[in-house]
Amino acid sequence: MTEHDWVQLISVVGFLVLAGSALASHRLSLRKGLVMALAWGSIFLAAFLVFDLIRG
Repeated sequence: MTEHDWVQLISVVGFLVLAGSALASHRLSLRKGLVMALAWGSIFLAAFLVFDLIRG
């Protein structure tokens, strides 16, 4: 791994920690959290598929 790869890896882990702590501060139930995660995952998947179809 190069120096830049380590920096990207550390920043991604930091962003995940920040996002996780922000989500935990809302005190969501496990069911509600899973529903929200699936909803966001489907949104990103749909966007990926649309851009993939446009790109050809």
